[in-house]
Amino acid sequence: MDAARLAGMIDHTLLKAEATALQIRQLCAEAVEHGFYSVCVNPRWIPFAVQCLDHAPVLPITVVGFPLGASLAGAKAREAREAVAAGAQEIDMVLDVGGARSGLWDEVANDIRDVVAASGGKPVKVILETCYLSDDEIRLACAAAAAGGARFVKTSTGFGSGGATAAHIRLMRNCVGADLGVKASGGIRDTATALALVEAGATRLGCSASIAIIRGLAASTTAATADGGTHGLY
Repeated sequence: MDAARLAGMIDHTLLKAEATALQIRQLCAEAVEHGFYSVCVNPRWIPFAVQCLDHAPVLPITVVGFPLGASLAGAKAREAREAVAAGAQEIDMVLDVGGARSGLWDEVANDIRDVVAASGGKPVKVILETCYLSDDEIRLACAAAAAGGARFVKTSTGFGSGGATAAHIRLMRNCVGADLGVKASGGIRDTATALALVEAGATRLGCSASIAIIRGLAASTTAATADGGTHGLY
């Protein structure tokens, strides 16, 4: 895999509460420069990100029900509707984690279905927060996401007790087959981790260390070429 292809799988992400307008502008400029798939920002910054990207081939995307997923019924849908109206091109919603752990799967599925409907055809990713779920709960959450019309399942918010693992990516990929995308996010800070998650079945990566990941791959590719081989690069 070359750096350009990997860059095209990355949602360049800044979701810190203290993020400033200057940092969001820089995030957008970096995404354009390096060819990342999107910038992922909090809803408050979507209109500004749209302005900063200025019709560049980088999508502005956002999160709803973030980071806990514990909003009142219908609140995520309203948030998604407003985000799309403001220019968001994809919605990453947080699963009703407490509902999932309580076995309230009808409520979990309805929450997803409502956000998908409110997003007006824009792709919806369901953030499972896998660090808090058993393997069986992950399977059921994947099924709820698929039944609700989501386009992706996603590992983590990055604010939980753990992030993406190759084992969870393989489990999620086995659950959804080829029908849904699988996004790895949370704790992806280097090239080796990013490539391992892609190898496990991830089709999108949510990263804040995106530039370091791309530069690491480019450096490895250059070194391998100089040595006359790929040395196991994916």
